[in-house]
Amino acid sequence: MERTVWIVLLVVIKVSALTAHTAGEGTSAAKPFSFASYYGNHMVLQKAPQRTTIWGYAAKEGETITLSISGKGQVNTTSFNGPMATTPVWSVQLPAIDAGVPYSITATSSEGSIGLTDVLFGDVWICSGQSNMQFTLSMAFNATEEEADLPNYPNIRVFTVALGGSPVEEYDLLNISQPWSVPSTATIGGPDWSYFSGVCWLYGKYLSSHLKYPIGLIASSYGGTRVEAWSAPNVLKKCGVSDVSGVNPNSASVLWNAMMRPFLNMTIYGAIWYQGEANALSPTMNQYNCTFPAMIEDWRDKFHQGSGGQTDPVFPFGFVQLAPWRNNDTITTGFTDIRWHQTADYGYVPNDKMNNTFMAVAMDLPDFTSPYTSIHPRDKQDVSMRLCTAGLAVAYNQIEYSKFNGPIPSLFTIWVADSTIQIDYDNKQTVLDIRSTTGFEVSCITLDKRSALVEVSENITWFPLPMASHDDTSVTFNYSQICLQPKDMMVSALRYAWRESPCPLKQCAVYNKESGYPAPPFVKYIIEDKSNVKIVK
Repeated sequence: MERTVWIVLLVVIKVSALTAHTAGEGTSAAKPFSFASYYGNHMVLQKAPQRTTIWGYAAKEGETITLSISGKGQVNTTSFNGPMATTPVWSVQLPAIDAGVPYSITATSSEGSIGLTDVLFGDVWICSGQSNMQFTLSMAFNATEEEADLPNYPNIRVFTVALGGSPVEEYDLLNISQPWSVPSTATIGGPDWSYFSGVCWLYGKYLSSHLKYPIGLIASSYGGTRVEAWSAPNVLKKCGVSDVSGVNPNSASVLWNAMMRPFLNMTIYGAIWYQGEANALSPTMNQYNCTFPAMIEDWRDKFHQGSGGQTDPVFPFGFVQLAPWRNNDTITTGFTDIRWHQTADYGYVPNDKMNNTFMAVAMDLPDFTSPYTSIHPRDKQDVSMRLCTAGLAVAYNQIEYSKFNGPIPSLFTIWVADSTIQIDYDNKQTVLDIRSTTGFEVSCITLDKRSALVEVSENITWFPLPMASHDDTSVTFNYSQICLQPKDMMVSALRYAWRESPCPLKQCAVYNKESGYPAPPFVKYIIEDKSNVKIVK
Protein backbone atom coordinates (compact mmCIF):
# COMPACT_ATOMS: atom_id res chain seq x y z
CA MET A 1 0.00 0.00 0.00
CA GLU A 2 2.83 2.38 0.91
CA ARG A 3 4.49 1.79 -2.47
CA THR A 4 1.23 2.68 -4.26
CA VAL A 5 0.96 5.93 -2.33
CA TRP A 6 4.51 6.88 -3.29
CA ILE A 7 3.80 6.30 -6.98
CA VAL A 8 0.70 8.51 -6.89
CA LEU A 9 2.63 11.25 -5.13
CA LEU A 10 5.44 10.96 -7.66
CA VAL A 11 3.08 11.84 -10.49
CA VAL A 12 1.84 14.87 -8.56
CA ILE A 13 5.30 16.23 -7.80
CA LYS A 14 6.59 15.72 -11.35
CA VAL A 15 3.73 17.80 -12.72
CA SER A 16 4.24 20.40 -9.98
CA ALA A 17 7.96 20.68 -10.67
CA LEU A 18 7.36 21.17 -14.36
CA THR A 19 4.69 23.82 -13.90
CA ALA A 20 6.15 25.68 -10.94
CA HIS A 21 9.53 26.41 -12.56
CA THR A 22 9.31 27.34 -16.19
CA ALA A 23 11.43 30.46 -16.51
CA GLY A 24 14.91 30.46 -18.01
CA GLU A 25 17.17 29.28 -15.23
CA GLY A 26 20.80 30.26 -15.26
CA THR A 27 22.56 26.93 -15.75
CA SER A 28 21.35 24.36 -18.28
CA ALA A 29 23.67 21.42 -18.86
CA ALA A 30 23.58 17.71 -18.15
CA LYS A 31 24.82 16.86 -14.66
CA PRO A 32 25.95 13.58 -13.10
CA PHE A 33 23.58 11.56 -10.95
CA SER A 34 23.25 13.60 -7.75
CA PHE A 35 20.90 15.23 -5.27
CA ALA A 36 20.04 18.90 -5.66
CA SER A 37 22.47 21.20 -3.85
CA TYR A 38 20.51 21.73 -0.65
CA TYR A 39 20.11 18.06 0.26
CA GLY A 40 22.86 16.61 2.42
CA ASN A 41 23.86 14.48 5.35
CA HIS A 42 22.56 15.69 8.73
CA MET A 43 19.70 17.66 7.16
CA VAL A 44 16.18 18.13 8.47
CA LEU A 45 13.20 17.47 6.20
CA GLN A 46 9.69 18.67 6.98
CA LYS A 47 7.83 16.23 9.21
CA ALA A 48 4.26 14.96 9.05
CA PRO A 49 1.53 15.87 8.38
CA GLN A 50 3.26 17.54 5.41
CA ARG A 51 5.17 15.52 2.84
CA THR A 52 8.51 16.60 1.53
CA THR A 53 10.19 16.37 -1.86
CA ILE A 54 13.60 15.01 -2.74
CA TRP A 55 14.90 15.78 -6.20
CA GLY A 56 18.14 15.66 -8.08
CA TYR A 57 19.92 15.28 -11.41
CA ALA A 58 20.45 12.40 -13.84
CA ALA A 59 22.88 12.07 -16.74
CA LYS A 60 20.10 11.38 -19.23
CA GLU A 61 16.35 11.49 -19.67
CA GLY A 62 14.42 8.28 -19.04
CA GLU A 63 16.85 6.93 -16.45
CA THR A 64 15.23 4.71 -13.80
CA ILE A 65 15.99 5.84 -10.25
CA THR A 66 15.12 3.83 -7.14
CA LEU A 67 14.80 5.83 -3.95
CA SER A 68 14.70 4.06 -0.60
CA ILE A 69 14.39 5.33 2.94
CA SER A 70 15.34 3.15 5.88
CA GLY A 71 12.30 1.43 7.31
CA LYS A 72 9.89 3.12 4.90
CA GLY A 73 10.29 1.13 1.67
CA GLN A 74 11.32 2.28 -1.77
CA VAL A 75 9.91 3.71 -4.98
CA ASN A 76 11.00 3.86 -8.62
CA THR A 77 10.89 7.00 -10.70
CA THR A 78 12.15 8.09 -14.12
CA SER A 79 14.26 11.13 -14.93
CA PHE A 80 12.75 13.74 -17.20
CA ASN A 81 13.75 17.01 -18.80
CA GLY A 82 12.73 19.67 -16.31
CA PRO A 83 12.62 23.43 -16.69
CA MET A 84 16.39 23.62 -17.20
CA ALA A 85 16.87 22.73 -20.84
CA THR A 86 19.09 19.67 -21.46
CA THR A 87 19.34 19.02 -17.70
CA PRO A 88 17.43 15.83 -16.80
CA VAL A 89 16.06 15.76 -13.27
CA TRP A 90 14.18 13.31 -11.06
CA SER A 91 11.79 14.05 -8.23
CA VAL A 92 9.98 12.10 -5.51
CA GLN A 93 7.56 13.22 -2.83
CA LEU A 94 8.04 11.18 0.33
CA PRO A 95 5.19 9.93 2.49
CA ALA A 96 4.45 11.93 5.63
CA ILE A 97 7.02 10.93 8.26
CA ASP A 98 6.83 11.83 11.94
CA ALA A 99 9.71 13.30 13.90
CA GLY A 100 11.83 10.61 15.50
CA VAL A 101 14.92 8.59 14.72
CA PRO A 102 17.47 9.52 12.05
CA TYR A 103 16.96 8.00 8.59
CA SER A 104 19.20 7.02 5.71
CA ILE A 105 18.04 7.78 2.18
CA THR A 106 19.55 6.11 -0.88
CA ALA A 107 18.99 6.77 -4.57
CA THR A 108 20.23 4.25 -7.15
CA SER A 109 20.47 4.39 -10.95
CA SER A 110 22.62 2.83 -13.66
CA GLU A 111 25.27 5.39 -12.70
CA GLY A 112 25.56 4.04 -9.16
CA SER A 113 24.20 4.96 -5.73
CA ILE A 114 24.12 8.19 -3.79
CA GLY A 115 22.95 8.59 -0.22
CA LEU A 116 22.00 10.85 2.63
CA THR A 117 22.66 9.82 6.21
CA ASP A 118 21.53 11.08 9.62
CA VAL A 119 18.42 12.71 8.13
CA LEU A 120 15.91 13.98 10.69
CA PHE A 121 12.28 14.97 10.24
CA GLY A 122 11.07 18.08 12.04
CA ASP A 123 10.11 21.68 11.16
CA VAL A 124 12.10 23.57 8.52
CA TRP A 125 12.41 27.35 8.89
CA ILE A 126 14.01 29.76 6.43
CA CYS A 127 15.77 32.82 7.91
CA SER A 128 16.24 35.72 5.53
CA GLY A 129 16.85 39.46 5.32
CA GLN A 130 19.87 41.72 5.45
CA SER A 131 22.82 42.25 7.79
CA ASN A 132 21.06 41.87 11.15
CA MET A 133 19.99 38.40 10.05
CA GLN A 134 23.41 37.69 8.55
CA PHE A 135 25.01 38.86 11.84
CA THR A 136 26.62 35.72 13.27
CA LEU A 137 26.28 34.24 16.74
CA SER A 138 30.03 34.73 17.30
CA MET A 139 29.44 38.51 17.14
CA ALA A 140 26.53 38.58 19.60
CA PHE A 141 26.51 39.21 23.33
CA ASN A 142 27.36 36.13 25.43
CA ALA A 143 28.78 34.29 22.42
CA THR A 144 31.07 32.15 24.56
CA GLU A 145 28.19 30.97 26.76
CA GLU A 146 26.03 30.32 23.71
CA GLU A 147 28.73 28.23 22.06
CA ALA A 148 29.18 26.21 25.27
CA ASP A 149 25.47 25.39 25.11
CA LEU A 150 25.59 24.03 21.55
CA PRO A 151 26.03 20.31 22.46
CA ASN A 152 22.62 20.43 24.15
CA TYR A 153 20.88 20.90 20.78
CA PRO A 154 22.05 18.05 18.50
CA ASN A 155 18.64 17.88 16.81
CA ILE A 156 18.88 21.39 15.41
CA ARG A 157 20.59 21.35 12.01
CA VAL A 158 21.83 24.39 10.09
CA PHE A 159 22.50 25.33 6.46
CA THR A 160 23.82 28.61 5.02
CA VAL A 161 23.41 29.86 1.46
CA ALA A 162 26.39 31.62 -0.13
CA LEU A 163 25.99 35.28 -1.08
CA GLY A 164 25.14 35.83 -4.71
CA GLY A 165 22.56 37.18 -7.10
CA SER A 166 21.27 36.30 -10.53
CA PRO A 167 19.46 38.27 -13.24
CA VAL A 168 17.39 35.16 -14.05
CA GLU A 169 15.42 32.74 -11.90
CA GLU A 170 17.52 29.82 -10.71
CA TYR A 171 16.24 26.29 -10.19
CA ASP A 172 19.04 25.32 -7.80
CA LEU A 173 21.49 27.24 -5.60
CA LEU A 174 24.52 28.76 -7.30
CA ASN A 175 26.71 28.13 -4.26
CA ILE A 176 26.62 27.07 -0.60
CA SER A 177 28.48 28.67 2.28
CA GLN A 178 27.74 25.91 4.79
CA PRO A 179 26.23 22.48 4.06
CA TRP A 180 23.82 20.88 6.51
CA SER A 181 25.67 20.65 9.83
CA VAL A 182 25.27 19.47 13.40
CA PRO A 183 25.78 22.29 15.94
CA SER A 184 29.37 22.78 17.12
CA THR A 185 31.71 25.68 17.75
CA ALA A 186 32.96 25.23 14.19
CA THR A 187 29.53 25.15 12.52
CA ILE A 188 27.72 27.76 14.64
CA GLY A 189 30.66 29.89 15.77
CA GLY A 190 32.10 30.38 12.31
CA PRO A 191 33.78 33.50 10.93
CA ASP A 192 32.02 36.83 11.42
CA TRP A 193 29.27 37.47 8.90
CA SER A 194 29.50 33.95 7.50
CA TYR A 195 27.88 31.31 9.72
CA PHE A 196 25.82 30.88 11.60
CA SER A 197 23.15 33.60 11.85
CA GLY A 198 22.66 34.61 15.48
CA VAL A 199 18.95 35.41 15.24
CA CYS A 200 18.27 32.29 13.19
CA TRP A 201 20.12 30.02 15.62
CA LEU A 202 18.65 31.54 18.78
CA TYR A 203 15.13 31.49 17.36
CA GLY A 204 15.57 27.81 16.49
CA LYS A 205 17.11 27.06 19.88
CA TYR A 206 14.27 28.65 21.83
CA LEU A 207 11.72 27.00 19.55
CA SER A 208 13.35 23.59 19.96
CA SER A 209 13.32 23.97 23.75
CA HIS A 210 9.53 24.26 23.61
CA LEU A 211 8.72 21.80 20.83
CA LYS A 212 11.15 19.00 21.77
CA TYR A 213 11.65 17.76 18.21
CA PRO A 214 14.13 18.53 15.38
CA ILE A 215 14.37 21.96 13.79
CA GLY A 216 16.06 22.67 10.45
CA LEU A 217 17.36 26.22 9.94
CA ILE A 218 18.22 27.60 6.50
CA ALA A 219 20.04 30.96 6.59
CA SER A 220 19.74 32.91 3.36
CA SER A 221 20.49 36.59 3.96
CA TYR A 222 22.61 39.36 2.46
CA GLY A 223 23.73 42.53 4.23
CA GLY A 224 22.76 45.94 2.90
CA THR A 225 19.95 44.69 0.69
CA ARG A 226 16.48 46.05 0.06
CA VAL A 227 13.22 44.18 -0.02
CA GLU A 228 13.01 44.66 -3.79
CA ALA A 229 16.02 42.36 -4.30
CA TRP A 230 14.17 39.57 -2.45
CA SER A 231 10.93 40.04 -4.38
CA ALA A 232 9.83 38.46 -7.64
CA PRO A 233 9.05 40.81 -10.56
CA ASN A 234 5.29 40.33 -10.15
CA VAL A 235 5.51 41.73 -6.60
CA LEU A 236 7.31 44.86 -7.76
CA LYS A 237 4.82 45.35 -10.56
CA LYS A 238 1.91 44.99 -8.13
CA CYS A 239 3.37 47.71 -5.91
CA GLY A 240 4.31 50.07 -8.71
CA VAL A 241 8.07 49.71 -8.20
CA SER A 242 9.42 50.34 -11.66
CA ASP A 243 12.95 51.59 -11.04
CA VAL A 244 15.14 50.00 -8.39
CA SER A 245 18.46 51.77 -8.75
CA GLY A 246 21.77 50.31 -7.67
CA VAL A 247 23.91 47.43 -8.70
CA ASN A 248 23.91 43.79 -7.71
CA PRO A 249 22.97 42.70 -5.02
CA ASN A 250 20.35 45.45 -4.82
CA SER A 251 18.94 45.15 -8.30
CA ALA A 252 15.34 44.08 -8.56
CA SER A 253 14.70 40.38 -7.84
CA VAL A 254 18.33 39.24 -7.99
CA LEU A 255 18.35 37.66 -4.52
CA TRP A 256 14.92 36.17 -4.98
CA ASN A 257 16.26 34.55 -8.14
CA ALA A 258 19.44 33.11 -6.63
CA MET A 259 18.99 32.76 -2.88
CA MET A 260 15.30 32.01 -2.33
CA ARG A 261 13.58 30.66 -5.43
CA PRO A 262 15.71 27.47 -5.53
CA PHE A 263 14.04 26.28 -2.31
CA LEU A 264 10.52 26.27 -3.74
CA ASN A 265 10.45 22.49 -4.27
CA MET A 266 11.38 21.96 -0.61
CA THR A 267 8.56 21.76 1.93
CA ILE A 268 9.05 24.29 4.73
CA TYR A 269 7.13 25.14 7.89
CA GLY A 270 7.74 28.90 8.01
CA ALA A 271 10.10 31.84 7.60
CA ILE A 272 11.55 34.64 9.73
CA TRP A 273 12.86 37.95 8.42
CA TYR A 274 15.09 40.78 9.67
CA GLN A 275 15.32 43.52 7.06
CA GLY A 276 14.23 47.07 6.36
CA GLU A 277 17.22 49.23 7.28
CA ALA A 278 18.25 49.52 3.62
CA ASN A 279 14.75 50.65 2.64
CA ALA A 280 14.68 53.48 5.19
CA LEU A 281 15.00 56.78 3.33
CA SER A 282 15.30 54.93 0.01
CA PRO A 283 13.17 56.10 -2.94
CA THR A 284 10.81 53.20 -2.30
CA MET A 285 10.54 53.65 1.49
CA ASN A 286 6.86 54.53 1.43
CA GLN A 287 6.06 51.60 -0.83
CA TYR A 288 7.28 49.17 1.83
CA ASN A 289 3.73 48.94 3.19
CA CYS A 290 2.94 47.24 -0.14
CA THR A 291 6.17 45.48 -1.09
CA PHE A 292 6.71 43.70 2.23
CA PRO A 293 3.20 42.23 2.61
CA ALA A 294 3.12 41.44 -1.11
CA MET A 295 6.48 39.66 -0.90
CA ILE A 296 5.19 37.51 1.97
CA GLU A 297 2.04 36.64 0.03
CA ASP A 298 4.05 35.82 -3.07
CA TRP A 299 6.56 33.61 -1.22
CA ARG A 300 3.65 31.71 0.30
CA ASP A 301 1.97 31.18 -3.04
CA LYS A 302 5.14 30.07 -4.81
CA PHE A 303 6.33 27.75 -2.02
CA HIS A 304 2.89 26.16 -1.91
CA GLN A 305 2.89 25.52 -5.65
CA GLY A 306 6.53 24.46 -5.86
CA SER A 307 6.16 21.89 -3.07
CA GLY A 308 3.23 20.18 -4.74
CA GLY A 309 0.81 21.76 -2.28
CA GLN A 310 2.68 20.63 0.84
CA THR A 311 3.99 23.95 2.15
CA ASP A 312 1.09 25.78 3.79
CA PRO A 313 -0.30 28.45 1.42
CA VAL A 314 -0.33 30.84 4.39
CA PHE A 315 2.77 29.51 6.15
CA PRO A 316 3.74 31.48 9.28
CA PHE A 317 6.02 34.44 8.67
CA GLY A 318 7.77 36.26 11.51
CA PHE A 319 9.88 39.40 11.42
CA VAL A 320 11.86 41.76 13.62
CA GLN A 321 10.61 45.32 13.74
CA LEU A 322 13.65 47.53 13.30
CA ALA A 323 15.93 48.13 16.26
CA PRO A 324 17.43 51.58 16.99
CA TRP A 325 20.39 52.98 15.08
CA ARG A 326 22.00 56.31 15.97
CA ASN A 327 22.22 57.85 19.44
CA ASN A 328 20.02 60.77 18.44
CA ASP A 329 16.52 61.18 19.85
CA THR A 330 15.44 63.80 17.31
CA ILE A 331 15.32 61.67 14.15
CA THR A 332 11.68 61.03 13.23
CA THR A 333 11.89 59.65 9.69
CA GLY A 334 13.34 56.56 8.05
CA PHE A 335 13.33 53.76 10.61
CA THR A 336 10.07 55.08 12.08
CA ASP A 337 8.37 54.87 8.68
CA ILE A 338 9.68 51.37 8.01
CA ARG A 339 8.57 50.10 11.44
CA TRP A 340 5.05 51.31 10.66
CA HIS A 341 5.12 49.95 7.10
CA GLN A 342 6.38 46.57 8.37
CA THR A 343 2.87 46.15 9.81
CA ALA A 344 1.15 47.42 6.63
CA ASP A 345 0.43 50.61 8.62
CA TYR A 346 -1.65 48.83 11.26
CA GLY A 347 0.92 49.01 14.05
CA TYR A 348 0.47 45.36 14.96
CA VAL A 349 0.31 41.90 13.43
CA PRO A 350 -1.48 39.73 12.53
CA ASN A 351 -3.93 42.06 10.80
CA ASP A 352 -6.29 42.05 7.83
CA LYS A 353 -3.46 42.55 5.33
CA MET A 354 -0.88 40.34 7.05
CA ASN A 355 -2.50 37.16 8.30
CA ASN A 356 -0.52 34.47 10.12
CA THR A 357 2.39 36.84 10.74
CA PHE A 358 4.18 37.67 13.98
CA MET A 359 6.85 40.15 15.05
CA ALA A 360 9.42 41.01 17.68
CA VAL A 361 9.51 44.65 18.73
CA ALA A 362 13.15 45.74 19.06
CA MET A 363 13.02 49.55 19.21
CA ASP A 364 14.04 49.51 22.90
CA LEU A 365 17.26 47.55 22.35
CA PRO A 366 19.90 50.12 21.32
CA ASP A 367 23.60 49.24 21.23
CA PHE A 368 25.33 52.53 20.47
CA THR A 369 28.77 51.10 21.29
CA SER A 370 28.51 48.06 19.03
CA PRO A 371 31.90 47.45 17.37
CA TYR A 372 29.95 46.48 14.25
CA THR A 373 28.35 49.99 14.22
CA SER A 374 25.18 50.81 16.12
CA ILE A 375 22.93 49.68 13.27
CA HIS A 376 24.00 46.16 14.29
CA PRO A 377 23.04 45.70 17.96
CA ARG A 378 24.61 42.69 19.63
CA ASP A 379 21.61 41.73 21.76
CA LYS A 380 20.18 38.97 19.59
CA GLN A 381 18.90 36.96 22.57
CA ASP A 382 16.07 39.36 23.48
CA VAL A 383 15.10 39.79 19.84
CA SER A 384 15.01 36.04 19.24
CA MET A 385 13.12 35.24 22.43
CA ARG A 386 10.48 37.85 21.63
CA LEU A 387 10.21 36.41 18.13
CA CYS A 388 9.94 32.85 19.45
CA THR A 389 7.23 33.79 21.96
CA ALA A 390 5.17 35.44 19.24
CA GLY A 391 5.86 32.50 16.92
CA LEU A 392 4.59 29.94 19.42
CA ALA A 393 1.32 31.89 19.63
CA VAL A 394 0.84 32.39 15.88
CA ALA A 395 2.83 29.68 14.08
CA TYR A 396 2.00 26.90 16.53
CA ASN A 397 -1.38 28.13 17.76
CA GLN A 398 -0.21 27.96 21.37
CA ILE A 399 -2.46 30.88 22.21
CA GLU A 400 -1.41 30.96 25.85
CA TYR A 401 1.75 32.72 24.62
CA SER A 402 -0.24 35.60 23.10
CA LYS A 403 -0.66 37.10 26.58
CA PHE A 404 3.06 37.94 26.53
CA ASN A 405 2.84 40.26 23.51
CA GLY A 406 3.62 43.93 23.88
CA PRO A 407 0.43 45.91 24.67
CA ILE A 408 -1.60 47.35 21.77
CA PRO A 409 -3.87 50.43 22.09
CA SER A 410 -7.51 49.34 22.02
CA LEU A 411 -9.38 52.57 22.81
CA PHE A 412 -8.58 56.27 22.60
CA THR A 413 -10.93 58.38 24.77
CA ILE A 414 -10.82 62.18 24.53
CA TRP A 415 -12.61 64.26 27.15
CA VAL A 416 -12.86 67.62 25.41
CA ALA A 417 -14.03 69.65 28.42
CA ASP A 418 -11.14 68.45 30.55
CA SER A 419 -8.55 68.40 27.73
CA THR A 420 -7.76 64.83 28.71
CA ILE A 421 -6.82 61.76 26.67
CA GLN A 422 -6.88 58.18 27.92
CA ILE A 423 -5.40 55.26 26.01
CA ASP A 424 -6.60 51.80 27.01
CA TYR A 425 -4.45 48.80 26.06
CA ASP A 426 -5.52 45.28 25.06
CA ASN A 427 -9.13 45.88 26.07
CA LYS A 428 -7.88 46.23 29.64
CA GLN A 429 -6.74 42.59 29.69
CA THR A 430 -2.98 43.22 30.04
CA VAL A 431 -1.34 44.64 33.16
CA LEU A 432 1.00 47.44 32.11
CA ASP A 433 4.50 48.20 33.31
CA ILE A 434 5.12 51.94 32.89
CA ARG A 435 8.86 52.62 32.77
CA SER A 436 8.80 56.20 31.49
CA THR A 437 6.29 59.04 31.19
CA THR A 438 7.70 60.27 27.88
CA GLY A 439 7.51 59.11 24.28
CA PHE A 440 3.96 60.21 23.42
CA GLU A 441 3.21 63.16 21.13
CA VAL A 442 0.07 65.04 20.13
CA SER A 443 -0.97 67.31 17.32
CA CYS A 444 -3.90 69.70 17.41
CA ILE A 445 -5.83 71.39 14.63
CA THR A 446 -8.25 74.33 14.54
CA LEU A 447 -11.84 73.30 14.05
CA ASP A 448 -12.21 75.21 10.77
CA LYS A 449 -9.43 73.06 9.25
CA ARG A 450 -10.89 69.66 10.00
CA SER A 451 -11.41 68.90 6.33
CA ALA A 452 -7.82 69.67 5.42
CA LEU A 453 -6.66 66.08 5.74
CA VAL A 454 -3.40 66.69 3.94
CA GLU A 455 -2.47 69.11 6.71
CA VAL A 456 -3.41 66.55 9.33
CA SER A 457 -1.33 63.72 7.94
CA GLU A 458 1.63 65.45 6.32
CA ASN A 459 2.28 68.97 7.52
CA ILE A 460 1.29 68.76 11.15
CA THR A 461 3.34 69.88 14.13
CA TRP A 462 3.96 67.40 16.92
CA PHE A 463 4.30 68.32 20.59
CA PRO A 464 5.52 66.17 23.48
CA LEU A 465 2.63 64.83 25.56
CA PRO A 466 3.93 63.82 28.99
CA MET A 467 1.96 61.17 30.80
CA ALA A 468 -0.13 62.63 33.63
CA SER A 469 -1.14 59.36 35.26
CA HIS A 470 -1.68 55.68 34.62
CA ASP A 471 -3.30 52.62 36.11
CA ASP A 472 -2.86 48.90 35.43
CA THR A 473 -4.41 49.00 31.95
CA SER A 474 -4.38 52.59 30.65
CA VAL A 475 -2.38 55.81 30.45
CA THR A 476 -3.78 59.35 30.74
CA PHE A 477 -2.62 62.72 29.40
CA ASN A 478 -3.66 66.36 29.67
CA TYR A 479 -3.24 68.49 26.57
CA SER A 480 -4.58 71.83 27.89
CA GLN A 481 -1.14 73.46 27.78
CA ILE A 482 -0.54 72.23 24.24
CA CYS A 483 -3.82 73.07 22.52
CA LEU A 484 -3.82 76.56 24.04
CA GLN A 485 -7.30 77.43 22.80
CA PRO A 486 -9.11 74.14 23.47
CA LYS A 487 -12.51 75.56 22.54
CA ASP A 488 -11.27 76.34 19.05
CA MET A 489 -8.89 73.40 18.65
CA MET A 490 -9.15 69.64 18.74
CA VAL A 491 -6.74 66.74 18.97
CA SER A 492 -5.99 65.60 15.44
CA ALA A 493 -3.33 62.93 15.94
CA LEU A 494 -1.35 60.98 18.49
CA ARG A 495 1.82 58.96 18.15
CA TYR A 496 4.16 56.94 20.35
CA ALA A 497 7.87 56.10 20.20
CA TRP A 498 8.18 57.82 16.82
CA ARG A 499 11.95 58.11 16.87
CA GLU A 500 14.73 56.19 15.17
CA SER A 501 16.10 55.52 18.68
CA PRO A 502 13.18 56.24 21.01
CA CYS A 503 14.54 55.30 24.45
CA PRO A 504 17.45 53.90 26.48
CA LEU A 505 17.80 50.15 26.82
CA LYS A 506 14.42 48.66 27.80
CA GLN A 507 13.23 52.05 29.05
CA CYS A 508 10.46 53.01 26.66
CA ALA A 509 7.17 53.94 28.30
CA VAL A 510 4.78 51.00 28.00
CA TYR A 511 5.51 47.30 28.60
CA ASN A 512 3.64 44.12 29.35
CA LYS A 513 4.27 43.62 33.07
CA GLU A 514 4.22 39.82 32.90
CA SER A 515 6.64 39.38 29.99
CA GLY A 516 8.54 42.65 29.93
CA TYR A 517 7.84 42.98 26.20
CA PRO A 518 7.39 46.54 24.87
CA ALA A 519 4.38 48.09 23.21
CA PRO A 520 5.13 48.81 19.53
CA PRO A 521 5.13 52.34 18.09
CA PHE A 522 1.93 53.75 16.67
CA VAL A 523 0.49 56.81 14.97
CA LYS A 524 -3.24 57.56 15.13
CA TYR A 525 -4.75 60.21 12.85
CA ILE A 526 -7.99 60.81 14.70
CA ILE A 527 -9.53 63.12 12.11
CA GLU A 528 -9.11 60.49 9.40
CA ASP A 529 -9.73 57.35 11.44
CA LYS A 530 -12.40 57.34 14.13
CA SER A 531 -12.20 53.59 14.76
CA ASN A 532 -11.60 52.79 18.44
CA VAL A 533 -11.92 56.53 19.25
CA LYS A 534 -14.43 57.87 21.77
CA ILE A 535 -14.89 61.64 22.02
CA VAL A 536 -16.73 62.98 25.08
CA LYS A 537 -17.82 66.59 24.77
